[in-house]
Amino acid sequence: MPIVIQGYRREDEKAVDEFNQRLQANGASPELVFYRWAEPRWLPPSQSSSLFNEFFIAGDCDTVRGGYALKHQNFLFPDGHLRNIGFYHHPLSEGIVNKSHAIVGTLLLRDAMMRSPLLFCLGMGGYDKPLPQMLVKLGWSHCVIPFYFRVLRPARFLRNLQAARTSPLRNLLMDAGAFSGAGWVALKIYNGVTKLRSPAMAAYEVERISEFTEWTDLLWDRCQGAYSFTAVRDCATLRQLYPGSESHLIRLRVRRNREDLGWAVVGSRRADPKYGSMRVGSIIDCLARPEDALAIVRAAWQALSDEGMDLIVSNQSHPAWCQALRAAGFLRAKSNFIFAASKKLAEALAPFDRTTQHMHLTRADGDGLPRNY
Repeated sequence: MPIVIQGYRREDEKAVDEFNQRLQANGASPELVFYRWAEPRWLPPSQSSSLFNEFFIAGDCDTVRGGYALKHQNFLFPDGHLRNIGFYHHPLSEGIVNKSHAIVGTLLLRDAMMRSPLLFCLGMGGYDKPLPQMLVKLGWSHCVIPFYFRVLRPARFLRNLQAARTSPLRNLLMDAGAFSGAGWVALKIYNGVTKLRSPAMAAYEVERISEFTEWTDLLWDRCQGAYSFTAVRDCATLRQLYPGSESHLIRLRVRRNREDLGWAVVGSRRADPKYGSMRVGSIIDCLARPEDALAIVRAAWQALSDEGMDLIVSNQSHPAWCQALRAAGFLRAKSNFIFAASKKLAEALAPFDRTTQHMHLTRADGDGLPRNY
């Protein structure tokens, strides 16, 4: 039977549940399941908003073989215009456990491109994964969004970073660094040198806020011209992405002499085997003029340090934010966070290589929200 792709309806939920059960029964990773409910719990469609999610499923007869999510959001483009574009995320195909359905992944992407020609992907876990490999073959433009981390508790970091424990010798060296105190000494030295090299900066005030209000509109107006390509971050958008009901998030307002410099949203990442038992904090999202990025980064890591984090991570695309992270004691590591643009979107961003050097993308723009940050 031919594969038909359609909007996910409430009457399809039983078939989706059966699809998820087949994936798990055939050895798929536990997190590889499609959405249980047809209506998105996060950013449901609304006639009053251009920011929303919608789900689609692929099936033959009454059997679901795959699905994907499409987030619609307004972005500021290099020509100064706002356009609503699509973020293709969480595609899932039965082809991962049954090769006879391998074509489903390709059909899902093609359907998303028809619905939203200005389409992008962000995250994806690295170039060794099937989706980015498919996008490269299709001629999508792409680049890596840098990844930075700051160690707050070196002993716990050395004992728990499973990604680096790839051999008995490395295990021995990391354990020795943790228990001897050498890791602590090295961190103190590095942070001391970094502080000496950091630019002098006037004092600023940091306030934890329960929700975003109208002052963010003025900040958005001031920041727009500084970035070539970025998601709209006005008050209405921020209140949808980070509503006050999401009490696990920390929202920071940073000011100097009663003038708003910027804001940040930070939080604790969900458990991940590669981090062991560490408490890992994330700079999820942020906005300021590039020259004020350092104040926002420092406020963000201090808030996460106060929450008892062992490690802080962040993905930032703009050079000024990357420089601010380095000045705040962050180290750069290999990134698996990839930005890929469809041919139509890449045309609107031309010249792509130059535009991507000045765009502002964070973890929140991709696979990071609402909980995987």
